[in-house]
This record gives sequence, structure tokens and C-alpha cells, in this order.
Amino acid sequence: MKSQVRGGTRWKRFAVVMVPSVAATAAIGVGLAQGALAASFSISGQEFKVRADKLEGTDFVQYGSVDAGKDLEGKDFAAPVAVSGFSTAKITNMCQSVVTPKVPFINDSVTLRLEAGTDAVKTGKDEDKVQAEGIYLDVSELKADAEFTNIDIGVAAGALPKSPGKPGIQPNTKANPYGFGQRAEVATLSKVQQKAWATTAGTFKLPDLHLSLHKGTDAECY
Repeated sequence: MKSQVRGGTRWKRFAVVMVPSVAATAAIGVGLAQGALAASFSISGQEFKVRADKLEGTDFVQYGSVDAGKDLEGKDFAAPVAVSGFSTAKITNMCQSVVTPKVPFINDSVTLRLEAGTDAVKTGKDEDKVQAEGIYLDVSELKADAEFTNIDIGVAAGALPKSPGKPGIQPNTKANPYGFGQRAEVATLSKVQQKAWATTAGTFKLPDLHLSLHKGTDAECY
């Protein structure tokens, strides 16, 4: 795990980045599947990929910041991110993958692939979807079809209130008071592909969890 230090960075405008994601060992993943547990995930100096059919989020806020820490070789790194927060999020057919390069004794990369909420594709029921509360994520790239209700763009990041919902400036986060941010009551994303550095959530629940390890990179989510 890497330590995270966030500092403000000036952003003109953000793409909307909102898919919650999980980087977990098998033990952690099983625990999350069995109940709603607090979760905080990151991989040392690595981005992970997330794909989802659909994300339905409420009380969305977003602002620019910086993730900093150590990479896999122990070197310092810093990356600009868009920190996104939701009061609640429901995700249909989520897939997350992270690649560990040059694994000793295997002489190849190893891909950890996590899938959850797959039954929701057929049933459409909320209990079959991945669900999270009080979630924040640090994202570097997003591709999706997006729809918003009551969106407000261009709010000074340092002045973002805990409105229209619970999320506001994440605790211990240093956002640029002269930067830009945005918020919306409801956000719906479809055909999501995302890269992220870290995710923090009050609770995470993953029905129909499937975690697997694969040699090489062919098993990445996209």
C-alpha cells in the first residue's frame, strides 16, 4: 500500500470520473462480498483499470488534486488526479484489474482480475449490484456515456460544500481554492472504462464476487 499525499493543482475543467473501484487481496475481497465493510485501496505507484456496464451515483462532487507516494521500485512519484465523491453508488457488472510486472520466479507479469455485480445484468435488481457509500476515488482517465441531474460546473474547489449531498472535500485533502470543481444531484454513466490510482469508501458491498490471477496481461478488463 502507498501513502497518499494530496496537494492542490489548478484545473480548467474536469471530465466526469465516477466509477468506484476495488484493489483487494482474496481475503479482503471475500470480506467485502459477505458484508458492507469500510475500505481504502491503492497500489504502490500503479494505476488499475475498471470497466462497468452502468454506474448510478447520487450527490456527486469533484475537484482536482495530486496523488503522491512511492512506486514499485521505491521511487517518489506524483500524479494529477480528479478526486470524485458520491453519497451512494450502484454498479452493474463491474470488472477491475491490476497488473504486477516482473513477478519473481514467474518471469512474467501477473494480472489480478476482480469481477462483481454480474447477476445484475440479467435481474436488474439493486441487491445484485455492487454498492458503495461515502466513496471517493482518484482517477486519471475515463471513457463513458454520462447523464447528470442538476449539475453545477465551475465551483471553486476549495469552496465545495457538502451539498447537494453528503460528500464534500475529502478529509485530509488539500484542494486548490482557486481551481474548478463540479457537483450534481444524480450522475449515471454507461459503458465505463476508467483508470484510477486509489479508492476510499465508507462501505463497499460486492455480490457475486469472483477474484482470479492470470499470467500475462490478457485478462485485463479492457
